[in-house]
Amino acid sequence: MTRFTTSLIALSAAAGIAAPALAEGELNLYSSRHYDTDERLYSDFTEMTGITINRIEGNADELLARLQAEGDNSPADVFLTVDTSRLERAKAAGVLQSIDSDVLEARIPTYLQDADNQWFGFSQRARILFYDKDEVTNPPQTYADLANPEYEGMVCIRSSGNVYSQTILAAIIEHEGEEAAKEWAQAVVNNFARDPQGGDTDQLRGIVSGECDISMSNTYYFARAIRTDVDGVSDSLDQIGWVFPDQNGNGAHMNLSGGGVTAHAPNRENAIRFLEYLASDQAQEYFSAGNDEYPAVPGVALSPSVAALGFFKPDDVDLSAVAENVPAAQRVFNEVGWE
Repeated sequence: MTRFTTSLIALSAAAGIAAPALAEGELNLYSSRHYDTDERLYSDFTEMTGITINRIEGNADELLARLQAEGDNSPADVFLTVDTSRLERAKAAGVLQSIDSDVLEARIPTYLQDADNQWFGFSQRARILFYDKDEVTNPPQTYADLANPEYEGMVCIRSSGNVYSQTILAAIIEHEGEEAAKEWAQAVVNNFARDPQGGDTDQLRGIVSGECDISMSNTYYFARAIRTDVDGVSDSLDQIGWVFPDQNGNGAHMNLSGGGVTAHAPNRENAIRFLEYLASDQAQEYFSAGNDEYPAVPGVALSPSVAALGFFKPDDVDLSAVAENVPAAQRVFNEVGWE
């Protein structure tokens, strides 16, 4: 038995499906995932199936606009992006289609997939709190705590235009209602150490530099600094503590990376096969090892950098419902002056 055949059978067994025959053809992928480590996912899929992947990569909003403009003539088969709000926007725009896949239904938890099977989540990032261990003796234990007056002038966080900010507030709206979410957002604004700016790594650098004492970031930015050298963070890891919020309540908020089959996919069966591959143990482990993310499939091994953060209770709120609250979240941001 050749190594190729062995790897194909191993993948199929891990995904819980019969080993498929090699397929002739191609797959046209529109992706806003900009990680070099994803190259391994694509090359392994091609090696195992014989299906060539043609990629167009770019900004999520630009790719979504392109899909809409191309309409029935779009060559795209799969749309991959980061954050549930973008997946829901793609669905609302009519550029995705419902599919039937026993593999995806069995592998991906219900709360990480669209109710109409138009999109599925394949990797996750927990959005948690970080703090300066030298300066903060009583770190916030919940998202609500971030609004406490004792943290006035201590908080660094991203702008309201960022999808991560939008979805955390949208989740609070889902759990607590819009009025409570507005009160929280106003109190957090009062605790800003600086105007919202930069990416998640910049929030961590703000702790190291002393510009702020508390920040919010997705876990994979910190795990990456554990695994490899990240300027301004990796050399100061001992200074930074972290809290998985709401462990006695709803659990830590999760951001999702996922995708779906496009509405007019010319290679529909290949597209479904690719999504099923992303749900296999092999691909799921690589999301963790290659990009420091949490797998969407329960029970898949974590990379050392991710496991170093510890285990926690995630929020299993319906992410489709959270995405529907994003317009309300943006309205709240505007009302409280969260720029």
